[in-house]
Amino acid sequence: MNSSHPTIALVAGEASGDQLGGAVLSHLRQIYPQARFVGIGGEQMRSQGMDTWWDCQELAVFGLFEVLEHFPRLYRIRSKLRQRLLEIKPDVFVGIDAPDFNLGLEISLKSRDISTIQYVSPTVWAWRAKRVRKIARAADLVLCLFPFEPDFYRDAGVAATYVGHPMADRIDNEPGTQPARDRLGLAPTGTLIALLPGSRAGELTKLAGPMIEAARLLSHQQPELRFVAAMANATVRGLFETELNQPGNPEIQLVDGRARDVMAAADVVLVASGTAALETLLVNRPMVVCYRLSKASSALIRWFRMMKTKYVSLPNILAGEPLVPELLQQEANGPRMAEEVLRWLNDADGRATLQTRFAGLHQQLRCDAGARAAKAIQALLERQP
Repeated sequence: MNSSHPTIALVAGEASGDQLGGAVLSHLRQIYPQARFVGIGGEQMRSQGMDTWWDCQELAVFGLFEVLEHFPRLYRIRSKLRQRLLEIKPDVFVGIDAPDFNLGLEISLKSRDISTIQYVSPTVWAWRAKRVRKIARAADLVLCLFPFEPDFYRDAGVAATYVGHPMADRIDNEPGTQPARDRLGLAPTGTLIALLPGSRAGELTKLAGPMIEAARLLSHQQPELRFVAAMANATVRGLFETELNQPGNPEIQLVDGRARDVMAAADVVLVASGTAALETLLVNRPMVVCYRLSKASSALIRWFRMMKTKYVSLPNILAGEPLVPELLQQEANGPRMAEEVLRWLNDADGRATLQTRFAGLHQQLRCDAGARAAKAIQALLERQP
């Protein structure tokens, strides 16, 4: 390796991976000002000087059977990427999340003596635990976002280190809703419910309708309630507006690209399970977590008993207990969502207790993750001859 001019290849699978990649690249650029960064990423990674051969949205696919539908296209991208990487032989490859895409690629690269890192542990502690054997063949090192993960890998003989979560570093608790409402131009008073139906089309088609129905039911019970929904992109907005423009639905203000402000402005958040639920924890707002797979994907998970954890949402997994309600599959319907939102609105003591627990979890995850991940990558590079 050229110690001052390494070539570092990275692949991020969607917007959340692009955020993680952008954070670690900002620190790697300080360590290696003349490094070359190449691969698959988004705007955050491009802003740090990365040459993105494909945009990360090319890999953003939701659900088991949905992946099968897009498999030929994804296979072509991975084949072309693998060939290009073998031609340039980077000093290290960093796969950021997207394990179904990255792990096979890492195995191939590692067999050709290219060092490999998996940044973000696949959820082997939650489901498909046998993947740990594949990870052992794929990655020289796993960088973990959550503190309980390295112990799992240590037991399996896989090198892993906890770096914390970059989102916890970036987010500061706001004690009240008014600053965010001011930023969004919303009225400073009154009870506001936020809807975050997800960032992918697959999520929207399953959650937008039930969330809008919940808003309609809530507005009938408490007409003074107001609603705001975060739209991740133009596709999401179009799908959501199609559902919203039906007779009898309440007024819901749509906000483009400012999910965190929408969370912070709200008194209670209805949120799709995933990174957005973690973000809601860090913003410190009561939430109801919703999750729906396609019927085929859900049946496959049940059939093979893939789930290994009691909870699906990160707040509950991190706490080891049900801090927030999880509405899964058929339970993720309008009446149940409305019921759980009202439960939070009517439980001031519960909201106060939750705020304390969320603050403690936030501090646990705040580790200057981008810097720690960059240092771990540097350490691996410096061990090379």
